[in-house]
Amino acid sequence: MSDGSVQQWQSQPAVPLLEEQRVGEILAAVPERRHWRYRPRRVGMVWRSRTFRLAAVFTVLALCGLAILALVRDQTGTQGFLVGLGLAVLPVPLLMAAFRWLDRVDPGPWRNLLFAFAWGAFAAALVAILANSFATRWIATATADPSNADTLGATVIAPVVEESAKAAAVLLIFLFRRRDFTGIVDGVVIAGITASGFAFTENILYLGNAFGEDQQTGTSGVVSVTAATFFVRAVMSPFAHPLFTVLTGIGFGLVAAGARRRRIRRIVLPLLGLVLAMGMHALWNGSAVFSPYGFYAVYGVFMVPVFGLVTWLAIWSRRRELRTLSAELPAYAAAGWLSPAEPLALSSMRARGLARDAARRRYAIEAGGSWQNPYGPAPGSWPPAQPSAQAKAAAKAHGKAAAQAVAEYESFATSLASLRLRARRGAAGPDFAERELELLHHLWQRREVAAPALRYAAQATGRLRPQLPPPPPYAQPFPPHTQYGGYRNGPGPGYNPYLLPQQPPH
Repeated sequence: MSDGSVQQWQSQPAVPLLEEQRVGEILAAVPERRHWRYRPRRVGMVWRSRTFRLAAVFTVLALCGLAILALVRDQTGTQGFLVGLGLAVLPVPLLMAAFRWLDRVDPGPWRNLLFAFAWGAFAAALVAILANSFATRWIATATADPSNADTLGATVIAPVVEESAKAAAVLLIFLFRRRDFTGIVDGVVIAGITASGFAFTENILYLGNAFGEDQQTGTSGVVSVTAATFFVRAVMSPFAHPLFTVLTGIGFGLVAAGARRRRIRRIVLPLLGLVLAMGMHALWNGSAVFSPYGFYAVYGVFMVPVFGLVTWLAIWSRRRELRTLSAELPAYAAAGWLSPAEPLALSSMRARGLARDAARRRYAIEAGGSWQNPYGPAPGSWPPAQPSAQAKAAAKAHGKAAAQAVAEYESFATSLASLRLRARRGAAGPDFAERELELLHHLWQRREVAAPALRYAAQATGRLRPQLPPPPPYAQPFPPHTQYGGYRNGPGPGYNPYLLPQQPPH
């Protein structure tokens, strides 16, 4: 891409822009820090305390965790519980890393992901084990046929109960963390991590029971029931539960990306996703019941293609987020808030990483921590003087702070592009102007650090073709680091995070 591609998107923006020339007037109206986050409507006086809400959620999840772990230990025994726990934890890092990679363009806060995993592992698993056991016993008593009760429980009751329990986490984040839930990718990530937590607890139960069977029969090694269970659940189908619940997440993601005025669609799409998740779960559970080779048939003919389709949809949605940056941010570049090169760099994951690395190295060099300049040592700097340990630590801290500033700039710019896209679709809500103002405020605070790094990254990756060979990043000296009170240990004298310097655009 070139500068011409930037100018292509500058004609007649669909949403009015705040002019950069009014930066003093605009930024003076930014609310205080405690008003930067838009919280859900308060229900009562007690819930106005954020500490109380966090403590309540933590307490509920902790109690559910203790209860479900006690139930699993009671069914598997202490030794089986420990073996199941050790084996069940192995697929978790793979699943978490996969969903976190998918969320790299606009990563959601870790608190949402931790809540989703804890809800799936503790609350949803507890609801599922109690409801499934009760329903199975009731069917066995009513029909006097225990074997038929187990089949109905696995193919009908379990999919409905388990998918509903997991979908509750997606619904809660959608309702109470709406600003962090903006599209299909967010729905896939939240649903997938919730289901990963549920599968973790369920695997402890299955692997622990399998180990107990092996202890009774004296079987061990690769022919044991434990090895077979681990191979099926952790090697062949670690994405089974996430795949089911992801369908529910896609339904919520489509609602988050659509217009708010379509009320019927906002109800139908999540319900349709939930029904599809229940149906796929029922087919998977019933595959081994109705035919000896049903598991392999469903796995090869149905599960693998659906997994490929959902993976393609998630990656396509991720790339679409990057295209949104290149389509929406040039309007802000035309208004003077961004430089023309920044939308090009922000719409490339490679350029983003290069910008963070360049900022980290350059600030470390400016702090005097090392002579190792990636563009060659300065004249007369050989042999290099070995910096002290204190200088190395200070340089590392400065470099880390600069890289963090660039990462935050990228995150806020991504949120700004997503907000503008939703505004054009009529899905941004009545507080669009306030949210846009807040994001521009955050970008302006980090502009001195991030803009040169992104400009260099756009040239180094070939997305912006310079007339001359690409210069090293930050050809001009950096401004004093004391201007960035938020990125060092404590603010300096007279520092006010709400009073920004009045500077013309670069």
